[in-house]
Amino acid sequence: MRQFAIKKSASLLLSSGLLSASLGLSTAVWAAPCSPCSPRSRTNVSANPCAAKNPCAAKNPCAANPCAANPCAASAKIDPKLVTRPVGYKPYKGGKADLEKYGEELFKNPKLSTNGVSCFTCHQGNNLYQPTFAKPYPHKVAMTVDRSNLKKVYLDEMIQFCMVAPMAAQPLKWDSKELAALTAYTAKVQKTFKPNPCAANPCAAKNPCAAKNPCSAKNPCAAKNPCAAKNPCGAKNPCAAK
Repeated sequence: MRQFAIKKSASLLLSSGLLSASLGLSTAVWAAPCSPCSPRSRTNVSANPCAAKNPCAAKNPCAANPCAANPCAASAKIDPKLVTRPVGYKPYKGGKADLEKYGEELFKNPKLSTNGVSCFTCHQGNNLYQPTFAKPYPHKVAMTVDRSNLKKVYLDEMIQFCMVAPMAAQPLKWDSKELAALTAYTAKVQKTFKPNPCAANPCAAKNPCAAKNPCSAKNPCAAKNPCAAKNPCGAKNPCAAK
């Protein structure tokens, strides 16, 4: 009889919510203490390994593309005094073969510039030479006319112009071995040059910087993110069912 009275009292308290309130529990928990949907302590839940800072989010080394700006696209005027032979000019004298060899090395050396551009960047494979390049120097060059108002230039003056314009550097010393070597090598290249009758503005041709960018290859960080796989926690929550 006493047990019946206790059960009846508990039933009345449960139905009224007083028992669950007195114990600090919800009715649902009391009713189903083993339910997978019942609240649980989160203190032991490990952090999501995918939530850590993405190592691929670091600054992309390919973001600073030195070829993003076409060196030929610049249009600022250049002081003709910088690229014109000085009075009493006496070029460096040396053996032709030695100068040509050294000149070829310099032709491919981007360290002569301040922007990572070398002579070879624009002129590999005899690219980007105007048809007038085949003519004996001095002759008219459209770029020097446009930017320095020079009606005609010598080959060494043209090299100095390229140093200042596309390569964004200071002109070489007029009596330097470097200028003599680049002049000798370019003269050698000129002998094998065959003008393209369809060539127009050398800067309008395919930009050498537009060649396949090594940074544009498939980004290793773009590969399928192991954390992006189907999240085991993202499966349909059995507790969220209608």
